[in-house]
Amino acid sequence: MTDAAVDLIDLFGGPGGWDVAAQRLGLAVTGIELDHSACQTRRAAGLDTVEGDVRAYSPDDFPTATDLIGSPPCQPYAIGGKGAGRRALDTVLHFASLLAARKDIRSGLATLDDERTGLVLEPLRWTLAALDAGRPYRTVMLEQVPTVLPVWDAMAQILRCEGYTVATGRLHAEAYGVPQTRARAVLVARRQDVAALPAPTHRRYSRTTDQDGGDPALLPWVSMAQALGWGMTHRPALTVAVGTAAGGPDPSCVGGSGSRATLYGERDAGRWIADTRLVDADALPAYRGGRKDTIRVSVADAAKLQTFPSDHPFQGTRTKQYEQIGNAMPPDLAEAVIRRAMAQQLTARTGTRAA
Repeated sequence: MTDAAVDLIDLFGGPGGWDVAAQRLGLAVTGIELDHSACQTRRAAGLDTVEGDVRAYSPDDFPTATDLIGSPPCQPYAIGGKGAGRRALDTVLHFASLLAARKDIRSGLATLDDERTGLVLEPLRWTLAALDAGRPYRTVMLEQVPTVLPVWDAMAQILRCEGYTVATGRLHAEAYGVPQTRARAVLVARRQDVAALPAPTHRRYSRTTDQDGGDPALLPWVSMAQALGWGMTHRPALTVAVGTAAGGPDPSCVGGSGSRATLYGERDAGRWIADTRLVDADALPAYRGGRKDTIRVSVADAAKLQTFPSDHPFQGTRTKQYEQIGNAMPPDLAEAVIRRAMAQQLTARTGTRAA
């Protein structure tokens, strides 16, 4: 176990989206992650890491941790996935109620079609265990795909009964300066003051409103071309995908053809800056559906669309690097959540009021 003083414990730490944000704010964070390539990335980035399954640990293993982060695997709940989590949603909500009653649900979770489905309840298990041990987490911050919002709402009711104030909702990435239209379901719980989600800093993207239109008190959303130097000039990128059957991700959601059609439409309409960089062998144009497809993003481009630092050292095969990026919480969005949720602690630490 790490000897470093821990402020935050990050369940399902991935390549460090939340952790990069926490470190920007001067917070110490330890991430638990099962995927070896993601752990290699974390260590190369200097992020404190425990390689293992969150189910094998508990708050007792991290007695100095004061706050909790959780980004459970989204694949069972993602619209583009096989839907095991969505089909089991009522069952997951039932298991949440059993956890609230301090029942052991491990045997029940083992019956789920996809074992990752039940991992969405691990942050609740940790939070309740910390409460029962007399070391309650001051802040709990969770994020997932929007289809998990009913689970977060159920957890909110449970945590309110345990003395937390809780806020849940959908956050849109472009409203926090992320150059993509990713939506996430977020839960923030607090014990010492009122929980709240961060206020937008940038305008929401709209097909019917120019980038300079909308609320003048907010910054314009960031286009794909502004972030990368190429791509769509009139809108942010769509959600960064984990990968495609053709190899490598589109800068789009895993929904597939509809998102690719949007990219092609923007290109064909002339709202596009060409990528003039040299093309290496791993990013050669592919042929799909009878048309030449030159829309590809490199690992570095995908990382920029997720707002990772340009030097974040993603490790593993190219496919594993894309997976890590596509599954990560964008650091800029994570920073907005942490800054608002932990404002009281950040103010006490720095002596200045957190934004």
